[in-house]
Amino acid sequence: MPDDVGFITMAGPKAAGKAPEIGIGMLGYAFMGKAHTNAYKKIPYMVYPPPAIPILIGIAGRNAEAVNEAAARYGYEYATTDWKKLIIDDRIQLFDNGGPNDAHAEPCIAAAQAGKHILCEKPMARTAREAAPMLEAALKAGIQHMIAFNYRFVPAIRQMKNLIDQGLLGEIFHFRAVYLQEWIMDPNFPRVWRLEKKVAGSGTLGDLGAHVIDLARFLVGEPRRVSAMTQTFIKERPLPDGKGKGVVDVDDAFVSLVEFENGAIGTIEASRFCPGRKNHQVVEINGSKGSLVFNLERFNEFDVFWKDETPRETQGFHNVLVSESYHPFWENWWPHGHIIGWEHTFVHEIVCLLEAIVHNTSVAPYGATFEDGYKNAVICDAILASAESGKAQSVIY
Repeated sequence: MPDDVGFITMAGPKAAGKAPEIGIGMLGYAFMGKAHTNAYKKIPYMVYPPPAIPILIGIAGRNAEAVNEAAARYGYEYATTDWKKLIIDDRIQLFDNGGPNDAHAEPCIAAAQAGKHILCEKPMARTAREAAPMLEAALKAGIQHMIAFNYRFVPAIRQMKNLIDQGLLGEIFHFRAVYLQEWIMDPNFPRVWRLEKKVAGSGTLGDLGAHVIDLARFLVGEPRRVSAMTQTFIKERPLPDGKGKGVVDVDDAFVSLVEFENGAIGTIEASRFCPGRKNHQVVEINGSKGSLVFNLERFNEFDVFWKDETPRETQGFHNVLVSESYHPFWENWWPHGHIIGWEHTFVHEIVCLLEAIVHNTSVAPYGATFEDGYKNAVICDAILASAESGKAQSVIY
């Protein structure tokens, strides 16, 4: 910890001692800037005693009016259009990069070289080649580093992992996942940055697919080979400034077959062209002793089937509400049955990172490190290469 980190005294027998203050510098003020900031503000009073007290120092973004408004709304001490100001600010120990994908590599590398810990949104970078020096810089600097694969921190997902790690599912045969949305189906929807390759790197693959690819690695293991197809359904869209149209050069949807190193096989699919699907992420895992099914739109629960359950006459899928005091993360929340939401994944995730910073331990194995982000990028690249070549691709890290 830097020498100038401040401390506050915690009151009460459970919280005896001091919690360090961690200065936060945020790049990005939109969707993820709001989600991460919400978590920073909740942590000190919901996760009690907190591992650290986040102090909102500076927030950076490209639009001066918007970033100033965000600073006032969220409670940051200052706003800037130059992210480098966050890097040279000695009061900031944690650099949180929630900017567009093309703004991940350079700022994160600079932050690492300045000795700042880093939380970076997914995908880590536009390509694995771009992600590699980010990982190298973080390892060389010896800082704590996390990629924001927040679905690892859904209580139901963590409970599923606990069951798998205990061997209760037996040998894993299948992993299948879909992540489906509908929000860009209108041909008049503008070509925002997520639809432009030079900014985003890929389309639905990096936006949605990266999440379920990470869950595949987290729950089942490393992929060995992939085969894929991609499709772009609307190839031109109005430019955001209203001046004509621009080419959409990223995928609107992809489907991939996956072979895992442990012999399991599976499918991974994502699309933003599915009418009625708002944030439909479904993961199913089948093993020799049972099956697990999770639906993100039923956030607080999962379904489980045990093959050898008795009596046979009542055998079937059982719904598990993950809200008991002994379930993952629940000690910080409400009495059982009083459900939590999507935004709480960021509380769990950032607490993991703060604990690693304070105790000088890794965010792994439950949090995603820059190594996980790099490996995810390698898999994404292999999926695009397979779709382009029409041939299966080996996953080589």
